[in-house]
This record gives sequence, structure tokens and C-alpha cells, in this order.
Amino acid sequence: MLFFSTLLIGTLITISSYSWMGMWMGLEINLLSIIPLMNNKFNLFSSETSVKYFIVQALASTTLMFSIIFMSMNFSPWNSFMNLNLLMIFNSSLLMKMGAAPFHFWFPEVIEGLNWFNSFILLTWQKIAPMMLIITNSTLFMTIIIITSTMISGIMGMNQTSIRKILAYSSINHISWMIATLMFFKTLWLIYFTIYSIISMNLILIFNKFNIFYFKQIFNFIKSPLMKLFFTLNFFSLGGLPPFLGFFPKWLTIQFMINNNLMITAFFMILMTLLTLFFYIRITFTALTFKISNQKFKINENINLFYIWSSNFMTIFSLILITLMINLT
Repeated sequence: MLFFSTLLIGTLITISSYSWMGMWMGLEINLLSIIPLMNNKFNLFSSETSVKYFIVQALASTTLMFSIIFMSMNFSPWNSFMNLNLLMIFNSSLLMKMGAAPFHFWFPEVIEGLNWFNSFILLTWQKIAPMMLIITNSTLFMTIIIITSTMISGIMGMNQTSIRKILAYSSINHISWMIATLMFFKTLWLIYFTIYSIISMNLILIFNKFNIFYFKQIFNFIKSPLMKLFFTLNFFSLGGLPPFLGFFPKWLTIQFMINNNLMITAFFMILMTLLTLFFYIRITFTALTFKISNQKFKINENINLFYIWSSNFMTIFSLILITLMINLT
């Protein structure tokens, strides 16, 4: 609880600080708090994972401090040129911290060695501070990052058998949509991030309950058809398929991008997101239609109704919400 509290405090210091040094200090408190949470005596890969995460985050923090120091200096003849390049370095360090492409190589490897609780923290909470600090003045640079993230996540996620890696590449795809929302409207980012966190929590509750980590385990992870249906609805919602809840923030983002004459970027994002929707459907289709009698994994089949309704209330509610909004407009 101590390290979890300081983890939350570090992020809050970062987003509420008035100085760059205070923001950097909050990021470091956050980093030093999550490393002990990653260490688990029951997980053989936890030490390797925590070292990988620490090295990448320390490199990103060093780059961030370098850019902050140089931007605070006054390069009078080269002011605009230097600030433009330093701004790209500054944004790149934050993109590395959150795991956006092309700085994403550490992200699937680190999440593969974590349990579901730490995976949820890495997928959601750890993105708040870098997202709040990122400066979206350079539209061209941000557009390149958005296109790269959507393309890499769609292609790399298709040949994965690990559920954690699939969620990691899915997170990289959602990062591109969140960066697009930051370019226009911070409140839109908050809506997107909240809905993404709710859907991710829904799926991780199910995976944690039945101890699922790999694709093969989904075939017969539960006997209840109702639970398999809810599991499918959550994956459809994560992919942004209408009329589920995950479609709502994507709808708003596309609307803002069209209003700001970024139609080509929006079209490319939609096209690449269809690839992520493909491997979501592949997972849910096999879970619904196939059943393997010889199980190689120990599965807990004691279903708690709390997990069913808490993980699917928002998905069911979204059907009513989206329908009402369409009727009102």
C-alpha cells in the first residue's frame, strides 16, 4: 500500500506542478514506486521485467531533463531552430515513457513478465503523466507518431499468442487515438482515457479471475455461455465497434479531426484500427465457437456474479446511451 500510494502521489505531483523540475520529480517518484510493485516472488520474470522497465524509464527521464535544461537556456541567434528540435526530443522522451511507437519496443516485453494487476497499472495509470506533459504544437511530428503507432500496433498484434502482448499492442493503438484527442481538446482525452480504462479493467478482471495469460487458454476457460458473451462484448467495445461503449470516444475523435481538416489521417487511423479489430474478433470467435475437452491449464470455474455485472455494466449501458444520443441528434 505504501508504494501504491506513492505511485499515485507521483503522478498527481507531475500533473499539478507549476515547474518543469517539479514535473520531473513527480515522474521519478512514480518510477521508483512501481519498481517494487513489479517484484513478485511468485513470478520468475519479475526481476528481469523491473530491470528492463527501469532502464528504459531512466533513459527517457535523462533525455527529458536534457531537453528541459537546454530549452530553459537562451539561444538568441538559433532560438526558434533549437527550440523546435528540443521540443521533438522532449516529446520523444515522453512518448518513450508511455510506450508509443516507434519507441514501443520495451512495452510488450515488459508487460509479458507482469501479473494482471501490474499490467493494468502499466496500461492505464502510467500513461496519465506523460500524456499531460506532452506538447502538441508540432502537428507534423504528432501526425507521424499517430500513423506509426496505429500501423505498428495493427501489424504486430496479429501474430501474437499472449493475451498480455495483444493488450499491449492494443494499448499502443489507443495511444495514437489519445494523442489525436490531445491535439484538439483535453476534455476529449479525458473521456477517451476513462472509457479505455473501464473496458481494460473489465477484461483484466475476467483474465485475472480465470488465470488466463495465453490464447490457447481462452478456448475453454469457462463453461458459462453468458460469461463468454460478456467477454465478447468487451472485446468488441475495446475495438471500437458500434454500438458499444468503445465506439463513442472514437466517434468524437473522428468528428474533431474532420472539423480540423485531418481527414486523411483519420482515414488511415480507421483503416489500421480495423487490423486490431480483426485479432479481437479472432479471439472472441474461437472462444465462442470452439471447445477443447483436454485442458492443459488449471481453471477456476467458480463464477462470482460481481465479476460478471461489474465488468459488463458499462458495456450494456452503452447500447442504451449511444441509441439515445443518435435519436437526440
